[in-house]
Amino acid sequence: MISNQIIQTSIDELRAITKVDIYVYDQDGGRIAATSDDMTLSRDIIVSFAVSPADSQVVSGYHFLKILDDGEVAYVLAAHSQNDDAYMVAKIAVSQIQNLIIAYKERFDRNNFFQNLILDNLLLVDIYNRAQKLHIEVESPRIVYLIETKLEKDNSAMEMLKGLFSNQNGDFITAVDEKNIILIKSVERDESPAALEQTARMIVDMMSSEAMMNVHVSYGTVVRELREVSKSYKEATMAMDVGRIFYAERSVIAYSTLGIGRLIYQLPVNLCRIFIEEIFDGNQVYDIDDETLTTINKFFENNLNVSETSRQLFIHRNTLVYRIEKLQKATGLDIRTFDDALTFKIAMMVVNYMKYLDSIDY
Repeated sequence: MISNQIIQTSIDELRAITKVDIYVYDQDGGRIAATSDDMTLSRDIIVSFAVSPADSQVVSGYHFLKILDDGEVAYVLAAHSQNDDAYMVAKIAVSQIQNLIIAYKERFDRNNFFQNLILDNLLLVDIYNRAQKLHIEVESPRIVYLIETKLEKDNSAMEMLKGLFSNQNGDFITAVDEKNIILIKSVERDESPAALEQTARMIVDMMSSEAMMNVHVSYGTVVRELREVSKSYKEATMAMDVGRIFYAERSVIAYSTLGIGRLIYQLPVNLCRIFIEEIFDGNQVYDIDDETLTTINKFFENNLNVSETSRQLFIHRNTLVYRIEKLQKATGLDIRTFDDALTFKIAMMVVNYMKYLDSIDY
């Protein structure tokens, strides 16, 4: 139900304009909100009117009206003034509060709808029927962004995003757990990949500068119909998981850029172990030191170019060659050749995946 504070604010604004005192009570005669403490009528009169078939009633100069919610009495409203404006103001107040109730319920129902939609808890016929009732466009391009805040029960990130992305623009923000916020964003049919990434980076930058939050953002692919939103959500979820394992240095990760990491993520763990044992022939690869890993990663970044890698690492060319040959003796792979470099790159990604599984007690 709508909060008492919202009702109080609404009738305070009417009182300031009309100079008519307004009182709102629940069905049991308990006061919900009031612009004055002067009302002296008993609770029994209010309760009696609430259960009566009458739509309105006048008692001792107070005009009583009912505020309905789906045809049922939600509140009783009374208005009083020294002139004849009380009844008209009461009608306006009733209309305003009933519209607020409808808007609140629609907002709540939308949240419930989108949560069930992304979790695949709705039948196809229910999706279309409920979307029509909630005035949600069915055939509109959308994409799901997943924002990981790492802060449990912190509403500041949610409120900040709601201020940035509006329902009026077709965007919707919800959550299914305490650490991840979901943005279902309406996009243009020809939205470019660069524009999609720019939105994600804008979220990261805004959270960092205004809320001092270090967030990670992942996103799925653009879907054309409402029923496919769950697909984009699953893609964004996978992108977040894969990014956490293989691309931890990135604050933004798109499902379309996961590459081979997505394939490894879907491999059975037993197959991963067999692969590692076959590639390294029992050699230990879990304990490669940080210096060697930095060297290898930089070597790969420079497309196996020894000269450029040694320059960027500020080491002599022979030092780099020595490290590569040392790795070759330990693993049997010469990463100066394309095939061995590719094999080693995939193997190390598999190793990282297995470490991740071990860390979560898979």
